[in-house]
Amino acid sequence: MVNTIFLFGYMGAGKTVIGKSLSKSIDYEFYDLDNFIELGEMKKISEIFNDHNEVYFRNLENKYLKTLSQKKEKKVISLGGGTPCFESNIEIITNTSDSTTIYLKASVNSLINRLKDGKTKRPIISHLNSDNDLKDFINKHLFERSYYYEKAEIKITTDNLEINQITKLIKGVLA
Repeated sequence: MVNTIFLFGYMGAGKTVIGKSLSKSIDYEFYDLDNFIELGEMKKISEIFNDHNEVYFRNLENKYLKTLSQKKEKKVISLGGGTPCFESNIEIITNTSDSTTIYLKASVNSLINRLKDGKTKRPIISHLNSDNDLKDFINKHLFERSYYYEKAEIKITTDNLEINQITKLIKGVLA
């Protein structure tokens, strides 16, 4: 089994909930990169965006990703939706020794359903007013980010699957 498992995909794909479930079932440490940044900066991600800007946040994200990827322990790291797409992050992710990458892929409709009620907690979509705006935004982002997401060694579609089913699928692939 690998030492580091990186979970990536669009926001709402289930990276955090699957990461927690997977890490518990294989006895690995779990890290959510956004939470790790918030602890390190003692600010919510939304505050970082409000106080600075996305470029500032992406620089922090890169710094904390380097720190996490170098930890000498068995771990699952749930990345932010944009993490693989900025700075040198994809190289950090793919060059971490004894690691694997998993893309948790969800359809646009699933993502809309998962995100629409929690938009205020996500600074990158908090300004969108309608489901159509959200759909257009997600489609655009998925088009831009799919190049990075598709670099994952393992791809799992999460639509219509329960957390425990996805966890079992991942464990089966890793075995």
